[in-house]
Amino acid sequence: MTVTIFLASLCGAMFIGMPVAFALLVCGVSLMLHLHSFDTQILAQNLVSGADNFPLMAIPFFMLTGEIMNKGGVSNQIVKVATSMIGHVEGGLGYVAIGAALIIASISGSAAADSAALAAVVIPMMRKSNYNVGRSAGLIAGAACIAPILPPAMPLVLFGVAAQLSITKLFFTGIAPGLIMALSLVITWKYVARKDFAGAPKQTFSLPVMLKSLREAIWALLLPVIIIGGMKTGMFTPTEAAVVAAVVALLVSVFIYREMKFSDLPAILLSSAKTASSIMLIVAASMVSAWLITIADIPSQVTSMMAPFMDNKLLLMAILMVLVFAVGTALDLAPTVLILTPVLMPLVKEAGIDPYYFGIMFMMNNAIGLITPPVGTVLNVVSSVARVNLDTVIKGMWPFLIAETAVMFLCVLFPELITVPAHWFY
Repeated sequence: MTVTIFLASLCGAMFIGMPVAFALLVCGVSLMLHLHSFDTQILAQNLVSGADNFPLMAIPFFMLTGEIMNKGGVSNQIVKVATSMIGHVEGGLGYVAIGAALIIASISGSAAADSAALAAVVIPMMRKSNYNVGRSAGLIAGAACIAPILPPAMPLVLFGVAAQLSITKLFFTGIAPGLIMALSLVITWKYVARKDFAGAPKQTFSLPVMLKSLREAIWALLLPVIIIGGMKTGMFTPTEAAVVAAVVALLVSVFIYREMKFSDLPAILLSSAKTASSIMLIVAASMVSAWLITIADIPSQVTSMMAPFMDNKLLLMAILMVLVFAVGTALDLAPTVLILTPVLMPLVKEAGIDPYYFGIMFMMNNAIGLITPPVGTVLNVVSSVARVNLDTVIKGMWPFLIAETAVMFLCVLFPELITVPAHWFY
């Protein structure tokens, strides 16, 4: 009965159009009334403590970093250097998009910010070179899905806080699967999308141009080294890394690339604050629901439901991935993480599944949800920024969605693809 009330109140509130944060509060109040423990003081305390968390400060700072990168020309420099290195090969701009997505993801950690930056810079280049625009937009949407997995992924911060796991360890566990996803996009672009760039003119390789672009982009390329290297050596925590990234991106944008002025900063801060505040409100509201999920003992009820599969980790992981995939088609990434994590983590731990492995798989699944209709947040961003019809983007995205889903289930079959490299990095 408790699980029914939890699902009915949450889904019912969202169905009538209530914002996710308030739907979570409605869910929490419903559970309180069901348990005969309604107390406004407890509600307020959990709401405040949900947002009063030091690791969560990384989120607004990484968002600020992404905004500064896009405004200050850092993203442009990354695309330029990738183009000078691999733009001359057949279908080279596709590989440029994937390579640039990897570098940008290792700085901003936001799929929406990455897709906006890439769509704004790369799509015009692809359109000019006679690439199929729908397929190109689909590739960029798929490439942006790497951001929630590679460090410093903001969704991993949310998951780490909700699951009470080391965020630094989650970051380094995500490196290998992020690279594998990028490789799957490369293979798909090369063999499946060949006809979509067959008419594109071939660029010529120039060593002087490449060296010049490397020299100009050196500060942009140093950003991921500073962030990841600083965390690896213990110089700073993920939250401190976010602050360092924002400061370095600001200095590079203003004093080196000079595409941004200090007068632009208030608008950038306001934009970042608006986005971050919406996420932080969801986080705060989710902590109310998380507390009541624990009080109502919903995890044990879910564990009982999954009891027939508890002895088979492979089958249990496959079932959980199908469940998360289904939820991800209807909910955005942050709500999915904050709603399902407190429900599923006790089940995962009791089954003996590595929580860090599950966390990366969970995030990979949610990242794929960003390009899965009908919600598909990243699809809408790419469509809007690149001025491409949404149906065209969806049609061009399917091969890359299939490729990334295949990688996810490959990692279900072979967990060592994630767990073994994690020991190399951390």
